[in-house]
Amino acid sequence: MSTPLIEFRDVTKRFDGNTVLEKINLEIYEAQVTTLIGKSGTGKSVLLKHLIGLLRPDKGEILFYGKPIHKMKGSEWEETRGRISYMFQNNALFDSMTVFDNIALPLRQKRNLRWEEIRNKVMARIKQTELTEVAQKYPSELSGGMQKRVALGRALVTDPEIVLFDEPTTGQDPVRKSAILAMIASYKRKLGFTAVLVSHDIPDVFFISNRILALHEAKIIFQGTPEELEDFKHPFLDEFIESIEGFQEELTGLYSKRHFKMRYQTQLSRKHPDDRYVVVIFSLENMGQIADHLGHETAQEAIRSMGTYINKHFSSVGGFSARQSRNQFGTILPFSELAEAKRILENFSKELRASGLEEIEREVRCKSHLEVSFAFSVAAGLAEGRSSEEIDQVFQEARASLRTIARFECGVGEES
Repeated sequence: MSTPLIEFRDVTKRFDGNTVLEKINLEIYEAQVTTLIGKSGTGKSVLLKHLIGLLRPDKGEILFYGKPIHKMKGSEWEETRGRISYMFQNNALFDSMTVFDNIALPLRQKRNLRWEEIRNKVMARIKQTELTEVAQKYPSELSGGMQKRVALGRALVTDPEIVLFDEPTTGQDPVRKSAILAMIASYKRKLGFTAVLVSHDIPDVFFISNRILALHEAKIIFQGTPEELEDFKHPFLDEFIESIEGFQEELTGLYSKRHFKMRYQTQLSRKHPDDRYVVVIFSLENMGQIADHLGHETAQEAIRSMGTYINKHFSSVGGFSARQSRNQFGTILPFSELAEAKRILENFSKELRASGLEEIEREVRCKSHLEVSFAFSVAAGLAEGRSSEEIDQVFQEARASLRTIARFECGVGEES
């Protein structure tokens, strides 16, 4: 792996004799989304504040671009810190300022920018964060979700290389939580910044993260990919994820991936290695266009509606489902064979084209006055497996067979 963008080496921090961080070692890599998880009050925000210089370690060192902070000259550290932006947990908006002025504040603190330049940058971020209609309103006049978008716009207006997000979805409902995380992932792709999040929103945050850090009893006990975390064994992690993730994923109401695997292992044990099952993968295509044209919250409504529709259909034939990624769902049909599963999928596809897309479309709220029409579609693929085989391989085979089973034209209002 490449040299870390940010590195902690044996970082220790104490407050009044209480050790909050003890010999922390971690790496954050450029252009990735890194998420820090842990119980409340364990020092996650303290760790985040070390990254921007709001706190300094009692022992150890923090490196940026391979160079320790404490060896940087004042001007060099100021230049490095200028590449970092911070989105506070409570938004930290100024009630006496309009949306425009709140977002413009970091630019106005830079004395070398002309007013025209400030205005252009602010309006670009306002448009990207879907705040054009409320640019002259005050925070108290906005919903909680809109206030989050204002805070995000302000964090991005300086074109930062690194953005730190301290509990960015606190106090939001499931749709808005997912929309905020999707928005962060979308802007990260478009603008190319490195994102570091503190979050409790498991499993949703795993769908956008490249790397997970787990903080427990003042130490980092895990760092790796979300997939590696699933196989990591530790009493804290089991308890923490169990307490927060719950039996079902919050947005869709489907099984969480963790419980999905537990049910698979229970129902399809290797005691009967020749028992067959079928994996069906569903994918909502062109989610980016839904978000771009109709907003991130609408895109999450479409995901929730699709998950509900899949569960309603396949649970009635003994299947169980979970959201596998931001726009994909996986269903297992136990003790089924490929021919039977194809018939079930064909019936599902007919119902989806006949009535299911109307349900999803109601959530998407396609607008006939859209200047540009676009299509979103549902794809499906399936593969047969045996209890003795690795299920991940069967999932890969199902993904490789994805094909469109239903398509909807948005802005035109005609199904094809």
